[in-house]
Amino acid sequence: MARTPLTDFTGAEIKPGKLITFSTRRGNRVRVTEAVVVETKTNRAAGRVVPVLTVRPTGRESGISARKTLGLRTIGAEHVVVIGDAEPTT
Repeated sequence: MARTPLTDFTGAEIKPGKLITFSTRRGNRVRVTEAVVVETKTNRAAGRVVPVLTVRPTGRESGISARKTLGLRTIGAEHVVVIGDAEPTT
């Protein structure tokens, strides 16, 4: 059987190197964060296969205060939107 690709709700494929946005919480508020997908994987929690992503935030996000860390984060893949390809870092 062929594996179906992991996609966002618009049908765009989520794969390493893609630029995405997702919602995060900061205190009592919600903000939109931009990140680059590093790895896609699955988590078998409670008998269900749940897609998860390892991402590296770019530092661009909504809100007044800046993000403190740009380290790798693991997020769920269900509320992610693909923006495009990540810009190469030089």
